[in-house]
Amino acid sequence: MFFSEVVLDATRIAAGVQLRSSIELGQEGASLAGVLDRLRDDAPERFEALNEEWGRWLPEFDRILFDTVGDGMRAFRLRTRQGHYAVPASDLSQGTLLALAILTLAYLPNLPSMVCFEEPDRGIHPRLLRDVQDALYRLSYPESFGETRPPVQVLATTHSPYFLDLYRDHPEEVVIASRIGQEARFERLSDRRDLEEILGHAPLSEVWYSGILGGVPVEP
Repeated sequence: MFFSEVVLDATRIAAGVQLRSSIELGQEGASLAGVLDRLRDDAPERFEALNEEWGRWLPEFDRILFDTVGDGMRAFRLRTRQGHYAVPASDLSQGTLLALAILTLAYLPNLPSMVCFEEPDRGIHPRLLRDVQDALYRLSYPESFGETRPPVQVLATTHSPYFLDLYRDHPEEVVIASRIGQEARFERLSDRRDLEEILGHAPLSEVWYSGILGGVPVEP
């Protein structure tokens, strides 16, 4: 089974890349400029759809642009909607870079069968978390987004109560990880028979934070 573990790093995402005929997004988001450049040339419709969606995520930007920063080296910029200023990737915030890498991955035509994200919510403004969730769903449920490619199994870890709340109505998609002594225990939230009684009308994050569901630090 072909899978990829994604631990995004803003510095690697912003770095320029040597252009070549075959290029893939690195596990830390490296080579994003090259991947976007290749997507523009090989799948222009996807690139345009990505631009449009990106403008919805962060309305202050309206276009992904490219720049040659050395012999055969490619970098990207984001153009502001007002004034059309081209902001180099190196000047963008960490959250902006991480969000763009996640969204780009969701629009690539060829993907691994499994993708593992370590805290895809890290550094991203809470107002964008539902968009991040939609990007992950685009990977897992392509037919719901008009895609014909095979679905990708997505595993994502999080410590964000805001991100967890988005899955309140989908307990089958939540697995609580708890450390018991030197061992780790994993429990699918939907397997709990007392789930409805525990949740009531409370936010999922509040119940998780209380420790009732596990997955929080405990005294040894």
